[in-house]
Amino acid sequence: MTQLIAIAGLSVAFSGVPVLRGVDLALQKGEALGLVGESGSGKSVTWLAALGLLPRHAQVAGSVRLDGREILGAPSAELDHVRGGRIAMIFQDPASALNPVLTIRKQLCEALALHRDLSGEAVKAEARRLLDLVGIPDAARRLSAYPHEFSGGQVQRVMIAMALAGNPDLLIADEPTTALDATIQAQILELLSLVRREMGMAMVLISHDLGVVAENCDRVAVMYAGRIVEAAPSNQLFADPVHPYAQGLIGALPPLDGPRRRLTAIPGTVPDPAHMPSGCAYAPRCALAGESCGLAAPTLAPIADDRSVACVRAEASRRAVLGMAAE
Repeated sequence: MTQLIAIAGLSVAFSGVPVLRGVDLALQKGEALGLVGESGSGKSVTWLAALGLLPRHAQVAGSVRLDGREILGAPSAELDHVRGGRIAMIFQDPASALNPVLTIRKQLCEALALHRDLSGEAVKAEARRLLDLVGIPDAARRLSAYPHEFSGGQVQRVMIAMALAGNPDLLIADEPTTALDATIQAQILELLSLVRREMGMAMVLISHDLGVVAENCDRVAVMYAGRIVEAAPSNQLFADPVHPYAQGLIGALPPLDGPRRRLTAIPGTVPDPAHMPSGCAYAPRCALAGESCGLAAPTLAPIADDRSVACVRAEASRRAVLGMAAE
C-alpha cells in the first residue's frame, strides 16, 4: 500500500501548556485507522492541528506530509484545496457545523463549486446524487430544507454528503455516532463503510467505542496524554494488547461470549497537561510501573511488524496478559 499521510513529531501547546507531545502517525491509501483513548488524550486536536484548524494562539510544531508534501503551516490557499478536497472531516456535533440560515442545497452546492468546479444544473444534480448516496429520502425536495428540519441522524448524513463532495482521499470521522441512538449509529457506520469501499478512501475513525473501532478499522492507534502509546493491526491489538493502558481499555469491555468475568477499571484520572508526571504519563495509574518508568517518557518503538508500543515494561506487560489469559 502507498502512504497517504505521515505525521511526525506533532506537538501542540496552548498558552505554553503542551497538549500534544510528539505524535507520530502514518496512514496508507484506502486504510481505515481507529484512534482511541479517553477524553483529553488529544485525538481530535491531532487532526485539527494537522489541517490548520486550531486557533491562532496555538503553538504547533512538527511535520504533516500529504503524499510527501509538507502541509503543516502551508499557505491558506493551499490548505483550502487540501481541506474538503483531499481531506474531509466530519465533526462531533454535526448540527453546529451547518449554517442554520442556509438551505442544504446552498451549503452542498458551495462545497461542490469550490472543490469540483461545478455550476448550473450540474451542481444541483450532483447535490441531489450525494443526498441519495447517503440515504436521505426524497432528496430533490429535501435539498430546499434547512438544517433544523432534519433529525440528528439525517443531519449526520448531510454532513457525510458534504464531506464526500470533494471526492476526498481521506475522511476523518470525529465521534460520528456520539449523539445518536444505537440503531442510527449502526446505519451511519454501515454508510461510512459503504462509501469508503465505493470511493476507495482512507478513513480515520475517532471514537471512545472500542467495539465500533474493532468492527470498522484495519489498524488502531491508542492515545494517552497527548501521545500514541500503542499502534497495531486491529485484530492483534484486541487479541493481545501490550501497553498497560490498552489492556485497561480492553479489560473494561464486557465479553460477548465465554465465561462471565468481573470488568476491570483503570484507577485514577488522565493527568492535567499543566502538571504532567515525570517519565511515563501513565505510570501513576499503572499496576506494572517501576522505578524506571519515572525516569523518562518512553518513545514509540517497534516490537513486531506493523506494531509499536511506548512502554519500557512492554515485555513484562505482555507476560502479565498471557498469564491472565492462562488462568
